[in-house]
Amino acid sequence: MKFPNDADGNALQSLYKDGVNFKKQQSVDFFVAVPDKATGEKLSQVLKAEGFNCFLEQDDETEEWACCCSKRMLLNYNEIIQIQNKLNSLSKPLGGYSDGWGVFVD
Repeated sequence: MKFPNDADGNALQSLYKDGVNFKKQQSVDFFVAVPDKATGEKLSQVLKAEGFNCFLEQDDETEEWACCCSKRMLLNYNEIIQIQNKLNSLSKPLGGYSDGWGVFVD
């Protein structure tokens, strides 16, 4: 399977090499960095209205805040890019930005 030569494509390539089933929906976690807890709470409500499951967390070391959003989906490069772009456009007015994604592999 071929993937674009960028960070998202490399992550998908790695998952593929690890034997993740690309024909089965996975729970994909998307991370959105936010400036503070209050902003994160506002953004969580916006993202929940868009169909994401969200929770807010603070990094113990850096004390930075992030909205963690998950969506069950097939691992598809274009869809992942579209979701990250959507998260960027929804979070930017509140001072946030899409900060990557991941999949928990058994």
